[in-house]
Amino acid sequence: MGHSPTPPPANFHQPPWSPFDEYLWHSCDILADVLEGHVARRPIVATTARLGHGDRALATGPGLSLTWKALGSGRYTHTRVAAFGHPAFVIGSLVGSAVGNSTRRRQAARAAQPRWVVDGTGDVTLTLRRLHFAHAAELDLEWGALTSIELASADVFQTSFVNTRGARMTVRVQTPWASLAFALAAITAFPAHPRLLNRSWLPADFEQRCARMGRPCRPAAHLAPRSGGT
Repeated sequence: MGHSPTPPPANFHQPPWSPFDEYLWHSCDILADVLEGHVARRPIVATTARLGHGDRALATGPGLSLTWKALGSGRYTHTRVAAFGHPAFVIGSLVGSAVGNSTRRRQAARAAQPRWVVDGTGDVTLTLRRLHFAHAAELDLEWGALTSIELASADVFQTSFVNTRGARMTVRVQTPWASLAFALAAITAFPAHPRLLNRSWLPADFEQRCARMGRPCRPAAHLAPRSGGT
């Protein structure tokens, strides 16, 4: 008499728990404490970032900073050639000069097109008030000073702000803490942001997947819109 096959476990077809899932899980835990007013009970997070009175480091990790900018102004040096002598030499000199000018013009035009330029890698610290990026080109993004925020992808926090010279800057910080950075900035300064209100800053089924994997997480995605609407 044959044996009936054992049915697979409920999470058989689930992708394995990844390091990024772990960051998201901790992001929910941190954010839940922030929204419930229990930050003081969290362990101290070691950081080299300077903390103002009443501020608190919440998470640290690796990061990559990028800036949206052009590498040139579009200007180039136009070379004029005065050639004398045999006609063949004159024509060759003029053609060479024209080709050189055309090449420099194209290169200058390409350099004037904005693109994402990597500033470098560094250490990211998220606090109650800001994102600090420790690098040769140090970056401090205070939530209240930002003019726009977006979660460009699951691990990329994008924001715009006006720098101390009055110029508008758009930067990206690639970090596994990007979702936490977005949520902290949103509940602090953008409480009506669509991605906060519709909870899409987390994968749609993340809380359910955590439960199926035996790692239930605190419902930060549900708490954030309620807090933002107060």
